[in-house]
Amino acid sequence: MMIGVWAALAVAAQGKVQPPVCQKSDSITVCRLLSEVRRQPAGTSIPLFFARQFLGVPYVAHTLETDGVERLVVNTRQLDCTTLVETVTALTQCTYRRKYSWQAFLKALTDMRYRHGVVDGYPSRIHYFTEWITQNTTTGLVSEIQQPNPPFTDVQTVCVNYMSRHPESYQALRRHSAYVESIRHMEQQLSGQKFRFIPKSRVGRSAELRRVVRDGDIIAITCKKAGLDIAHLGFAVWRNGNLHLLNASQLHKKVVEEPMTLWQYLKEHPSHTGIRVIRINKHEE
Repeated sequence: MMIGVWAALAVAAQGKVQPPVCQKSDSITVCRLLSEVRRQPAGTSIPLFFARQFLGVPYVAHTLETDGVERLVVNTRQLDCTTLVETVTALTQCTYRRKYSWQAFLKALTDMRYRHGVVDGYPSRIHYFTEWITQNTTTGLVSEIQQPNPPFTDVQTVCVNYMSRHPESYQALRRHSAYVESIRHMEQQLSGQKFRFIPKSRVGRSAELRRVVRDGDIIAITCKKAGLDIAHLGFAVWRNGNLHLLNASQLHKKVVEEPMTLWQYLKEHPSHTGIRVIRINKHEE
């Protein structure tokens, strides 16, 4: 199997398509996990199964940034909160569709990470998680849970402009000032959209959350930091009747299941305002 995978990458490198930026160990990890998931018992939370396979992987930011042309990056050895969510979601999508190959994983990752699934320069990558939710809802990959009310008692009005106002914080924008206008246009399209969410004050109400949050749901933490929509991402884990967060943690410097509850975690971060809940759709082809 692996000989075929790397032969395919060699063909891609000859110019038919841009090959992914990855190491051989990444394809080995992906193929191993797609094999192991087929042996899991019925009723297993597939997203949570995959997320737990990355526990202990080092937290490293900015792994998607390359020095040259924008290309798909696969890095299962180093993860941040977004790449953990995307890697697990791509593996889950492959499983639900019964497509257990490296090529299927690459397609799933490309389709969710890039606008309309097309890699066409840095601005084509989806940078704000609200747009990630919107695109992947349109394609049927995920659904955002916004009812019932309660616990979805608050509304987030998206107002994003952080990237265009702080281009010096992004390698690609420092190198290519022309990208800033494309990013600003995208931000303007996102801003003004409204989404129901669970405010921080209700996240401690486990009985309410049990009705709407499942193991393996994506938790997107809303914030009041100027210009941003989402501060952090992870996966829902129910433990001893309480909701916890499995995430690539900058604090712990690795992927962990937070020992504190999600309610306690949010209280530790004054800028966090609540959570949006996104579910990976289960469907087959």
